[in-house]
Amino acid sequence: MTYRITLVPGDRQFSAEEGETILDAAIRAGVPMAYGCRSGTCGSCKARLLEGEVDYPHEPPTALTEQERGADYILACQAVPRSDLVVEAITPRQQVRVYPVRIEHMEPLAHDVMGLWLKLPGDKRMQFLAGQYIEFLLEGGRARAFSLANPPHADSLLELHIRYYPGGYFSEKVFHELKEKAVLRIRGPLGDFVLDEESDRPRILIAGGTGFAPVKGIIEHILAEGLHRPTWLYRGVRARRDLYLHELALGWAREHNWFHYVPVLSEPAAEDRWEGRTGLVHEAVVQDFPDPSGHDIYAAGPPVMVHSAREALLALGLPVERFHCDPFEFSKDARGKVTGTG
Repeated sequence: MTYRITLVPGDRQFSAEEGETILDAAIRAGVPMAYGCRSGTCGSCKARLLEGEVDYPHEPPTALTEQERGADYILACQAVPRSDLVVEAITPRQQVRVYPVRIEHMEPLAHDVMGLWLKLPGDKRMQFLAGQYIEFLLEGGRARAFSLANPPHADSLLELHIRYYPGGYFSEKVFHELKEKAVLRIRGPLGDFVLDEESDRPRILIAGGTGFAPVKGIIEHILAEGLHRPTWLYRGVRARRDLYLHELALGWAREHNWFHYVPVLSEPAAEDRWEGRTGLVHEAVVQDFPDPSGHDIYAAGPPVMVHSAREALLALGLPVERFHCDPFEFSKDARGKVTGTG
């Protein structure tokens, strides 16, 4: 059985097979829809169901509040049609395209993080927003996605931070096989983890591990555009050796009195001689901001960190629409965002 899906505005139509999510059907049909993690946690594919019925074969998606469910909002990446549908959906802000790219430069940033700088052919540029990501299109239908670490104004090369996962299909290639000048294919830009430039509220950015990549791009965009207002960067890693590009963040704090940098180590080594904050990074935010309701929050990194931050901050009164996130979810090959995974 198939179901007819109509997206408005625009009256774009496509069909979904039995058991297929709205987003998977749209991608298969080449119909653009906004999306991010594809695991039901980031909320980028949030849409409003105007007609028809859907259900969620697995657990209800965490990115929808009870109020949003009551107002007929759905997540296209998880919702499976049970009838023909009319859906009011967000379309991507930029055109998503496939590009060949060449590895222009590779450089270890930490013991388990490799920096890649990619060049498009000739003088081509990919238009993107700070915080978005791209997918590598690999053999066998595999896809691996990584956040862009550079801001849009510095787009001659695309900067990625790739963590090593032992046995990971792509990270093994990056660390042990790929060389500079190698040619790959990417698709992008993707994702909706972007700055709300209309907001005049102070910002708190929370980065775990290589979640620093999209946050770095957002901060450098803020600096370039003069979007100065109180901004805090909380950065969570395990030990001092994991705190790559630490001097860069320290420099931002030295040069701008409205910017504050708080690195947090969860398991500092004895040789670190660490005198800064310790523990879980979201707990440091909660300690410093017992009432976060007047702030915009941006969190990127491991799912457990993002989910813990969301739960804790919403419990303290943060409106759900002010929590912007990019959880680096593991997902199936060729299906979904696998930023930072193998």
